Amino acid sequence: MASQIKQPSQLQEHIKWRLTNKRLILPIILLALLTVANTREITISVLSDAFWQVATYVAATLTIYHAISSRLSNTNKLTGLLNRSTYFQVLFSASMGALPGCGGAIVVITQYVKGRLSFGSVVAVLTATMGDAAFLLLAAQPKTGLLVISVGFVVGLLSGWVVDAIHGEHFMRPVIKDAPTPSCANKNEPHQSSLKLQGHFWKWMLLPASVIAIMGSFQVNIDQFFHLEAGTINVIGATAAIVSIILWAISRDITDYESAVSEDPKEQTNTLFQRVAQDTNFVTSWVICAFLLFELTMYWTGVNLASAFTEWSAYIPLMGVVIGLLPGCGPQILVTSLYISGAVPLSAQLGNSISNDGDALFPAIVLAPKAALMATVYSSIPALIIAYGYYYLFE
Repeated sequence: MASQIKQPSQLQEHIKWRLTNKRLILPIILLALLTVANTREITISVLSDAFWQVATYVAATLTIYHAISSRLSNTNKLTGLLNRSTYFQVLFSASMGALPGCGGAIVVITQYVKGRLSFGSVVAVLTATMGDAAFLLLAAQPKTGLLVISVGFVVGLLSGWVVDAIHGEHFMRPVIKDAPTPSCANKNEPHQSSLKLQGHFWKWMLLPASVIAIMGSFQVNIDQFFHLEAGTINVIGATAAIVSIILWAISRDITDYESAVSEDPKEQTNTLFQRVAQDTNFVTSWVICAFLLFELTMYWTGVNLASAFTEWSAYIPLMGVVIGLLPGCGPQILVTSLYISGAVPLSAQLGNSISNDGDALFPAIVLAPKAALMATVYSSIPALIIAYGYYYLFE
């Protein structure tokens, strides 16, 4: 009788254990699509393109970025200069926001809470930052990526100066003596064994994958060049994409919205390629979701989404701005993926990039919720102006 009473509890615990790695839902769906004849070709094409045309270039960009940033991480020398003028504080914050990823914005949010930077600095950094979507855009379209980042920097700089002129530097600053230094994501730490495997995967794959990706960019027929059977390189790319996604999926569980849309937390002990792998696999997973959603929707419905979006073109920039208000880099990567695939115009990308706060909004909400909300509202105003200004002038 006692054992019967325990059975429901044991069943509940068993179900709870089985659902621990919710990220595994993505590779399971991908494998299911690969087993179905009608969707196999589309899925292989999407996975291959995502690996050769996106993941490889993102990994190469991240390798350069993390190698440089690890040598420029000491900002203590700037402390005296930052204390002299709010104008320089805003300039510094906009520059930190323009850096790809969420690290620069995290620094500014923390320093604002500690009383070392102005509220205009928060507006500047959240307006200028593009989060991890910047890596994707820089890897896929470097010129456009630099243009969008430059626009975000200028808009963030001007917005920060205007806000400080209106409200003053101490506006909405919370009373916190010692603000903790947050990470780019939540406290759900990745499994170290999976993290090491991710690092080793990209350490050994980066060079050969980069060679093949560059050859593909120059329109070289890879299969013919290496005397392979037609379609072989697509299968290799799809396989590599599946492996990277599985490694990403088992590294951390999804426990809430933040853990679903934010990059994995990083420790100072992480190696260069572990950092590269974490960000690359995160971006790649969201890109694959966007590409598959786009391609399968057209396949199953027969609707050309690019043409459908054209019919609603006046609302697309607004869509980009509204999605940018969502915390986390995941939704923003979706918008950037749609732009790269030609589904949405540059006006939507610009609006999303300016209104998007990336992962930096999570620690901002924790440390200074009212200021974070107000700064997000302020960043959406120039986002609408720039998005619709570009739409009416050039599109």
